[in-house]
Amino acid sequence: MSLAEQNSKFLGPLCRCATLAGLVLASACTVQPLYSDRPLTSSAIAGTNAQLSSISVKPAATRYEQQVRNNLIFLFGGGKGEPASPTYVLDLGITRLNEPSAIIQIADEDQPTAGTLTLISDYKLTSAGKVIATGKRQVAAQYDVPTQEFAHLRAEHDAENRAARELAELLRLAVAQDLNRQALQ
Repeated sequence: MSLAEQNSKFLGPLCRCATLAGLVLASACTVQPLYSDRPLTSSAIAGTNAQLSSISVKPAATRYEQQVRNNLIFLFGGGKGEPASPTYVLDLGITRLNEPSAIIQIADEDQPTAGTLTLISDYKLTSAGKVIATGKRQVAAQYDVPTQEFAHLRAEHDAENRAARELAELLRLAVAQDLNRQALQ
């Protein structure tokens, strides 16, 4: 008996067992759309989109917080604005870090030539005074630092806007996952 015949006798049953194990594992997975409008359970719970549109976002104190808040309101309501009678309240705490990424030496001075602006958000989702979910998300946006002051400020401002949009999208996904998880419990 050749080596190939011995391997095929051993590998045949092994492949069948591995395939069977893979099918058993795959059958345990439950996949469903996160943003579907169909009920999540048999008790006719509203879909995730309806839940997201019933979230009110607390007022902001800074410009970058306001940018994140505005983007979240748009994403939650699909452009309709905040709900008249919200079921959930989202409280955001956003911090901003701005640090140089690259420094080169120009005329005996160390000048930053690139920067990284990071927005970090702690969030708390409540319903009727009860905390539903908490979490933390962060986004970094890079920008060039030109030598002209106005161009530098404008680049930093644009990076802040980009980071706020991306952070709002991450927060929407995180809150949708939290609401979906809560509805399945």
